Amino acid sequence: MNTARLTLRSFTLDDAAFIVELLNDADWLRFIGDRRVRTPDDARAYLTQGTIAHASRHGFALGAVQRSADGALMGMCGLIRREGLDDVDIGYALLPAYRGQGYAREAAAAWLACGFERYGLQRIVAITTLDNLASGRVLEAIGMRFERRLRVPGHDDDSLLYAAQAPTRRR
Repeated sequence: MNTARLTLRSFTLDDAAFIVELLNDADWLRFIGDRRVRTPDDARAYLTQGTIAHASRHGFALGAVQRSADGALMGMCGLIRREGLDDVDIGYALLPAYRGQGYAREAAAAWLACGFERYGLQRIVAITTLDNLASGRVLEAIGMRFERRLRVPGHDDDSLLYAAQAPTRRR
C-alpha cells in the first residue's frame, strides 16, 4: 500500500536488523514493552512467530513503514487482533528520527481506511499507555475518539482505548 510519502509493506526476514533497532528504542521499551529481541536471530523469530504468522492467519498484520523517496525504514504500522480486545487494533511505532513529521498519522490513516474498505471491519480500536500523549494525538488526528480506560491482558497498567466506526455508505 502506498500513501503520498510512504510505502507500507509486509515485513520480511531481511528486516531483522531493523526490528532489533526498533524494538530496543527507548520509547518502544517505555510505551510498548520489552519483547526481548536483541539479535537478528531473535528478530527473525519475532517476525516469523509474530507478524508473518499473524498475516497468514488474518490477512493483515503490523508491517514496515518505509519512506518512498529514499526507501528508509522508519517504523511499523498495521492492524492486529490482540488478545483482550474485541475489535481489530491499529498499532504503530517509528524510530525517533522520523517522529513529529506526520509519518505516523499518514501510515495509521492509511491502515484505518484499509481496515474499513478492504477488510470490511466495522470498528477499529487502538490502545495507548496513559502517558503517551503523542500517540493519542495521532489517533485523534485520524478520526479515532477516546472511549475509556481498560486493562488489557498482559499489560501491567491501564491503557486508553480509542475507537473509530466504519463510515456509513451512501446509497
